[in-house]
Amino acid sequence: MVLLAADGVAIEAVHEPADFDADVTHDAAGRVPVTVVAHGFTGSAGRPHVRRAAAVFRRYGAVITFSFRGHGASGGRSTVGDREVLDLAAAVAWARRLGHRTVWTVGFSMGGSVVLRHAALYPAGGPDAQASGHADGRGSAPAEGHGSGHADEQSPSPADAQGSASADGHGSGLADPHGPAHTDAVVAVSAPARWYYRGTAAMRRLHWVVTRPLGRAVGRYGLRTRIHTSDWDPVPPDPAEAAARIAPTPPLLVHGDRDPYFPLDHPRALATAAGPQADLWLEPGMGHAENAADEALLARIADWAARRAPGG
Repeated sequence: MVLLAADGVAIEAVHEPADFDADVTHDAAGRVPVTVVAHGFTGSAGRPHVRRAAAVFRRYGAVITFSFRGHGASGGRSTVGDREVLDLAAAVAWARRLGHRTVWTVGFSMGGSVVLRHAALYPAGGPDAQASGHADGRGSAPAEGHGSGHADEQSPSPADAQGSASADGHGSGLADPHGPAHTDAVVAVSAPARWYYRGTAAMRRLHWVVTRPLGRAVGRYGLRTRIHTSDWDPVPPDPAEAAARIAPTPPLLVHGDRDPYFPLDHPRALATAAGPQADLWLEPGMGHAENAADEALLARIADWAARRAPGG
């Protein structure tokens, strides 16, 4: 399936039903919950670690995986966590159009920052809940392969693309043109708390890839990731600011104590910002993002989401 983000970028997405013997809590109408998976930078819907996570999550309900702009078969170019919130909103809106009443988002690294910003910008009961004119999540169908997939070349910021709210998360939130796009629970794994962090060798390498012409060439041809050449304008609020604005949506923050990108002050800052509603798991021996999340941890995450955002 090809979805269109609110700014016109084509987004590759895949919906998979729950396993036949899944441990699923159905709602009163027999509908199952769905996990929407947001991969990390240089990932995609088809990468092995994303497929492994999806296989675990299918034991608990349906799963939607997608490729952020500039990744996989999606169009456009990566903005490394800024306009990607529109990609996630398109995937969540698709989940609700398919009939899923309970949706939770799980993001890794860059995807972790995106799910936090998405939860702040698309609150339950915000304008996205009325955008389609149908409380049950029906709305306009996604585009299937139409458009160039490069609309982000001259597209506005997420706020301008929505035309309904400022990008800093104040006010009533944003709306997706395809219908309700809010999440019922949010899980951020290995997410940064703030932008422009260069305190580790891994993050200094990443900044070189993103900001230098030669680095972007390495990203395109070596990492299969097409990176936008423009700086953020405006700079979006950092993930800790977003975490402070997502209540009452329950958040889970997961971080490894051997993460080579972001040390433990990042998840602790996110947890402090999110307040007492947040659960913080500091995982002994774990490295970074989906590559380091084993099946046992992924199952614990899905179990947490099923308990905190139960079907029905």
